[in-house]
Amino acid sequence: MTTRVVILAAGKGTRMRSRLPKILHPLGGRPMVQYALEAARQASPLPPVLVIGHQAADIRTAVGDQADYVEQAEQKGTGHAVMQVQSLLEGKAEQVIVSNADLPLLTGETLTALAEVHAKSKAAITLLTLKQKNARGFGRIKRLKGKPVAIIEEAEATPKQLLIDELNVGAYCFNAKWLWAALQKLKPSPNKGEYYLTDLLAIAVKQNKKIHSLELQDPTEAIGINTREHLAEAEYALRQRINRHWMLAGVTIQDPQSTYIEPGVTLGQDTTILPNTMLLAGTQVGEDCIIGPNTSISHSRVGNGCHIQAAVVEHAIIENDVEIGPFAHLRKGAHLEDHVHMGNFGEIKNSRLAAGVKMGHFSYIGDATIGKNVNIGAGTITANYDGQNKNPTVIEDGVFIGSDTMLVAPLHIGKGARTGAGAVVTKDVPPNTVVAGVPARAIRKLEGSD
Repeated sequence: MTTRVVILAAGKGTRMRSRLPKILHPLGGRPMVQYALEAARQASPLPPVLVIGHQAADIRTAVGDQADYVEQAEQKGTGHAVMQVQSLLEGKAEQVIVSNADLPLLTGETLTALAEVHAKSKAAITLLTLKQKNARGFGRIKRLKGKPVAIIEEAEATPKQLLIDELNVGAYCFNAKWLWAALQKLKPSPNKGEYYLTDLLAIAVKQNKKIHSLELQDPTEAIGINTREHLAEAEYALRQRINRHWMLAGVTIQDPQSTYIEPGVTLGQDTTILPNTMLLAGTQVGEDCIIGPNTSISHSRVGNGCHIQAAVVEHAIIENDVEIGPFAHLRKGAHLEDHVHMGNFGEIKNSRLAAGVKMGHFSYIGDATIGKNVNIGAGTITANYDGQNKNPTVIEDGVFIGSDTMLVAPLHIGKGARTGAGAVVTKDVPPNTVVAGVPARAIRKLEGSD
């Protein structure tokens, strides 16, 4: 059975008090609307239809070709929004799911179940409902002989009706042929002149059509976002969902309350995440790692058996059995091969450190290629910027860089060479040569060298 998903996203979101469209506010590091789009794609292989209105151009730019668009030039209610879709979908789908972009935690599994239940029930409408005492402003489901017959908006409910604990979540599946005909029978509300999708229930009842419902089991899926307070509530629920997933997959999260893992992050088995750790989008962490405490990793790849403590890692590659920190910073282009040790208060940018490199504390390495088993003493820096260009430093295998060495790029240090403490190296150093002083000069060849 052909199903299309319509996502309502035309509202102004005035209660967010923001210049940014509500559905583009970030949740878990990505625009809120992204979750609704992903859920829709799970429920139907066909592109979702996004009904836009307020700041439509900004939404089109953000969403791109992930959806078909219909514009609701005048925002005259949810029923009016779905009316705009009729010319696009009529005759092209047997059932239509309608949901809201500001319900970002509603999952694709739930929308799929809604479509399946609807198809089996052969109803005109299948509602998604939730039973809970905290109504959160949702309409109440009125039943007669166990069957849903109306949705009563909270503002219009009597004190007795407000006690009803079955709520309208705001997601529906419709028989498409019935929907297009029924929309023409909607009448504007006397107060605002808006057309409400919920009034379709009264039309179905009057026509003696079947109305079915599916009860939502996870109340966090029904968190709708109208304010920044709601956004924070959804962020918390999303974080719990993600952390629970990884703990069930074999990852230890010592303090889930202080651990923030964005969607799209992957973690290997038997990795441990310590408190106050943020793993942001595009990050992959292998097995048997210890990450944290107080660590932030974004858009980076971490291999197996690594220990990263109190560090900031951005757009970097870390291979296996690497130790980093505490208080270290890996910037874009940093690449640490197996068994590298990076001490505290170090910084690496756009540089590759080969296997076995030991980089002491208080050091900066930028635009450099470091060979195997090099020792970089405390306080070493690459002076890679001359005011116009970033210049490279190449250090070959087995070099020993003494503490407080300044390496003035462009520079090439040969295999097995050494620098004395406090040296300012401005010229290339031949292999197996010891240099020292300011500026550094060769003082001897190492034993066994040519």
